[in-house]
Amino acid sequence: MDISLRQCRMADIDELRTLSIQTYYETFASLNTSENMEEYLRCAFDREKLRKELADKNSMFFFLLSDEKPAGYLKVNEAPSQTDVNDPASLEIERIYVSGGFQGEGLGRYLMEQAIRMAVERKKKYVWLGVWEKNEKAIRFYKRNGFYQIGTHRLLWVMMCKPITSCEKI
Repeated sequence: MDISLRQCRMADIDELRTLSIQTYYETFASLNTSENMEEYLRCAFDREKLRKELADKNSMFFFLLSDEKPAGYLKVNEAPSQTDVNDPASLEIERIYVSGGFQGEGLGRYLMEQAIRMAVERKKKYVWLGVWEKNEKAIRFYKRNGFYQIGTHRLLWVMMCKPITSCEKI
């Protein structure tokens, strides 16, 4: 299996939108009403909203490719584009999703390693993310990868953090 990461460009907006909707739906549909899902997907992955996010110099999206097929994606943010902490010493992982058909192949771990590598390259002191308290699978994954809870976030999210150093093993 050939795994790679490719930064998204503005020309990728429709593919990014499709993958975002697909992976979010796969992850959360069973935990929400169809009405809530429909409304969230419409707002969160609105084409104009994604265009603004792609244009933001402090945010980056990356496609995860497995044998050149889209298998997931990653979004990271530096301050001031972070969703909460806004600490220049940190890197936020805002989105980390692997499509259902590719789960169990270590691709989530690969995305996490790439985010940490980016943080090390940018000389960040820590990586943080927000995770919904009901997303138990993700919380277990983050804990296995060295994250721990540092507080709560608006809308009942749990914030998790991983301190890093320049000698972080990746």
